[in-house]
Amino acid sequence: MERTINSILFLAGLVLLFFTSSGAAPLAPTYSVLNYGAKPDGNFDSTQAFVAAWTSACGSINPATIYVPPGRFLLRNVVFRGQCKNSAILFRIDGTLVAPSNYNIIGNTGNWLIFEHVNGVSIYGGILDGQGAGLWTCKRSGRGCPSGATSLGFSNSWNIVINGLTSLNSQMFHIVINGCNNVKVEGVRLSASGNSPNTDGIHVQSSSSVTILNSRIGTGDDCISVGPGTSNLWIENVACGPGHGISIGSLGKEFEEPGVQNVTVKSVTFTGTQNGVRIKSWGRPSTGYARNILFEHAVMTDIENPIVIDQHYCPDEKNCPGQVSGVKISDVTYQDIHGTSATEVALKFDCSSKNPCTDIRLDDVKLTYKNRPAEAACSNADGTASGFVQASSCL
Repeated sequence: MERTINSILFLAGLVLLFFTSSGAAPLAPTYSVLNYGAKPDGNFDSTQAFVAAWTSACGSINPATIYVPPGRFLLRNVVFRGQCKNSAILFRIDGTLVAPSNYNIIGNTGNWLIFEHVNGVSIYGGILDGQGAGLWTCKRSGRGCPSGATSLGFSNSWNIVINGLTSLNSQMFHIVINGCNNVKVEGVRLSASGNSPNTDGIHVQSSSSVTILNSRIGTGDDCISVGPGTSNLWIENVACGPGHGISIGSLGKEFEEPGVQNVTVKSVTFTGTQNGVRIKSWGRPSTGYARNILFEHAVMTDIENPIVIDQHYCPDEKNCPGQVSGVKISDVTYQDIHGTSATEVALKFDCSSKNPCTDIRLDDVKLTYKNRPAEAACSNADGTASGFVQASSCL
């Protein structure tokens, strides 16, 4: 027996020696929110427990995991702040995070859950329930209502992964990526009523190297919206509907504004949406631009505006009547776009008279309206059509 015990101790010593001498990383610590006082009953306010778990994970010098077990966890607005001592924090969520049913509690905070100045944060799984229906009703009634909170935001952050997340009934935007670099969003499902105001699925702005893959988005606003300062954005295999489509813009709201460039949108489907692939800019002076854009392999089913460039965006005719857009739109390709339009004009390029759209390319575009070839309308747009184009190309 003594010899056996000595052998075990000797082997344990060898293992310890290996880890200390080889520099192999120790196992990542796991911080369960339950250990910090969270309760999965949907009624207890678990905000402080989540903050405490984050503080422990952020303060760890080794990679760390924050674990959210099954159940419903009620949270007020939470800010997860960096800089952290490590650059590998995993949120593993098996439960549901629930916003307060009283929309006023977080309605004026801007964000429900937001990560600021973090590096290497990954979110896997989980459900976010924004409980936004009450606020939507308030907004539709025209009463004085809070603007609403984005369900999940990342600001000024790097090397982010969002995988397998479901977001339901957000008060406003579901996910916002602002001022970030190297972000991968995959396998998310974002859902809100088709008449819910300002519930964009994913909004990207002032960010680079963002990838959005294999996701289903149905909302009351844009499925994906792309704001100023976005570059190297890749969107692939996304199903959109209901909603307002995939939109670059609106651009040009400000005079001094960074542009949008190097955007690829491919293998996407649109079902019953207001728009398909859209670029829109305010009708006012601006230094902005949109260039090197590719829309490829899109299937449209009963879409009001399958392909649209609108450079006369001016909500409620305020702040821009009589002005023209300064945003320069160029090098935009529409390739292999097929499907049905809900309106006679399926392709509409309404460009700026001061800065006409240039280098617009149509290649293999087939859009029909009531089983007949759809129409096209162009204003101040220059480009080429090749292959089979059925929308009576007006370039």
